[in-house]
Amino acid sequence: MIVAGGVIGAGMFSLPTISSGMWFGWSLAMMLLTWFSLYLVAMMVLEVNLKYREGASFDTMVTDTLGPKWNLLNGLLLAFLLYIFEYAFISGGGSIISRTIQSTLGFSPPQLLAGLIFALSLSFVVWLSTRAVDRIITVMIAGMLVSFLMVVADLSPFVEVGKLLDSNSSDSRYSRFALATLPYYLASFACYPLVPSLVKYYGKKPALIDRSILFGTLISFALYLSWLVVTMGNLGREAFLTIAAEGGNIGVLVGALALAVASDNLGDLLDLFANMAVISSFLAVSLSLFDFIADKFKFDDTPRGRFKTALAVFVPPSVGGLFYPDGFIYAIGYAGLVLSVTALIIPPLMLQKSRRKFAADGYRLRGGNAPVCFALAMGIISGACHILAMLELLPVYGK
Repeated sequence: MIVAGGVIGAGMFSLPTISSGMWFGWSLAMMLLTWFSLYLVAMMVLEVNLKYREGASFDTMVTDTLGPKWNLLNGLLLAFLLYIFEYAFISGGGSIISRTIQSTLGFSPPQLLAGLIFALSLSFVVWLSTRAVDRIITVMIAGMLVSFLMVVADLSPFVEVGKLLDSNSSDSRYSRFALATLPYYLASFACYPLVPSLVKYYGKKPALIDRSILFGTLISFALYLSWLVVTMGNLGREAFLTIAAEGGNIGVLVGALALAVASDNLGDLLDLFANMAVISSFLAVSLSLFDFIADKFKFDDTPRGRFKTALAVFVPPSVGGLFYPDGFIYAIGYAGLVLSVTALIIPPLMLQKSRRKFAADGYRLRGGNAPVCFALAMGIISGACHILAMLELLPVYGK
């Protein structure tokens, strides 16, 4: 549950839209590829982490294996990744709050204003205390899972196999859209940062931790697959051209689903699920960034010190939301670009150095150098794909 809760979040709302070009078959293949890649990476981090004391994290491991320069790069990329996720959830939060107010009160505030209200109210919770964040996240995740199951139950009877397989389309060139989606799928299975926490929690029990990561990511896989089936099977491929043209934000997708199915409760359930997903994701990322900034700049834990930390954490992504309120999809893509380095390049390099430095005893990932080469190749390909897509050198559906 720790792994599944850490992986599943508001980022899953980007999957149907960015997958619409390659559609369901290739989406399943891409999901399998990225799940397997990041599962391997988590096992690499586990092998390295077991060589150190319980509680040692990436700062210790990267510095000791790759040196302080790599550790600095990893730290900067981690901070950038957390800021990007914060901005994405402010953008998504503004979109879904604006839609929720419209559906309940009959008027729609500007998405910019809704995003600022979302950021300010939740930043107060993070400033207040870690315990407040923990309690709200617990409630949100429980509610998110229940509402998700209810959404799937409501949408499943209306799934059309013809839409899911896109059998009426004259365009069968799905595979050409697959490469541009790779960074987005990476952001959906990034479980490797949880490995040091699992080692600290369970102790040095690699078989138990391996099972935790395997089952946790498979739960995530099952939820993502269900989400793709009910969205693609109800909307059809052509509908996503309109969703993408409107920015692909969470509120746009939720609104399209609510209109596509004749159900009295579906709109409210989708709004509830989306709000809980965005809130829990935003709070989890904000807490991680809050602790990172406080430790880096030595801000104390007094109300004044926490206020300084909160300013550093929430002002930059909120300013980004002012100038570009519809950047949810783009931000998730940038997160995938960063993960190409932090997830698929640094851990395999760290594993190579660790194997040279320490004796070959205890847990060891099978396959020799093959997993290392595979992960490095995936990292290079994923980073290149995002850059090429940005330069419009890779086809993107609807463009």
